[in-house]
Amino acid sequence: MNKLELISALKTEANISKAEAARVVKIFFDNMADAMARGERVEVRGLCSFFVKNYKSYTGRNPKTGEQVTIRPKKLPFFKSGKELKERVDY
Repeated sequence: MNKLELISALKTEANISKAEAARVVKIFFDNMADAMARGERVEVRGLCSFFVKNYKSYTGRNPKTGEQVTIRPKKLPFFKSGKELKERVDY
């Protein structure tokens, strides 16, 4: 399912216009992304949680040249499925 399909499903289920459904989806994802950018954890009980992992700087290697390269510290978003979602998928 992509964003457009989500908007369409919301439109049908909630009996609202496509523009209103698109606005709801945009507000939801924007707030979720903003919270993660602030380093907060986003949790939808029973479904999933999103969080940010911090990685320290380390020395890597360029695969083409074999040259050592310093990799800067970074933050990456992660997804963890909840118990109910795992059970629903693995019926």
